Amino acid sequence: MRLPLLGWAFFYAMLQLVVLMQYTNAAPLDFAYAVHIAMRLSTVAFMLLVAAAVIARTRPSGKASGLEPRVSALVGSFLTYGIVLFPRHDLSPPLELISTLLILVGTAGAVAALCQLGRSFSVMAESRQLVTSGPYRFLRHPLYLTEEIAIIGLFMQFVSLWTALFLAVHVAIQLRRIHNEETVLSAKFPEYAAYKRNTSRLIPGIY
Repeated sequence: MRLPLLGWAFFYAMLQLVVLMQYTNAAPLDFAYAVHIAMRLSTVAFMLLVAAAVIARTRPSGKASGLEPRVSALVGSFLTYGIVLFPRHDLSPPLELISTLLILVGTAGAVAALCQLGRSFSVMAESRQLVTSGPYRFLRHPLYLTEEIAIIGLFMQFVSLWTALFLAVHVAIQLRRIHNEETVLSAKFPEYAAYKRNTSRLIPGIY
């Protein structure tokens, strides 16, 4: 899995840099401009961190068995990129700003979660080291939460019945991935049961 993930991460990072350079040459200098620049840079940083984590991660100590966890992991990771294949809508300036801010908050949060996860990062349902510090002190899956925030921001720019279906399927698959990962971690780490009792899955105090 390392080579395809590395290729995708570097390709998407370079694509974001190209879009960023095009934007800087055409957009007016204002608050929305600054937010957009920050959003693109955070996206690039996240993809480069993914590449670094893929290279540096340790060998897994446990894996989910069967085909379904692998299919769920791959589909959950890449399905929402299909949203950009649909027609993009011209949003009003306030909605455009909200969309960009959501992507910025999501990608910046994903960078923070991935930095904490470090060498334990994995796309598949695998166990390496149990991370319980930083945002993982309060949430068991902060990386999923922050990614979904960014995806909602992206969805706003391509909203339609079909993209809503993409989003609904994606959320369902991500919840399945969470189940698969927690099954693996529970089997590998006896202390995971206590960790689950003291943390929320995605939303503090709610879920």
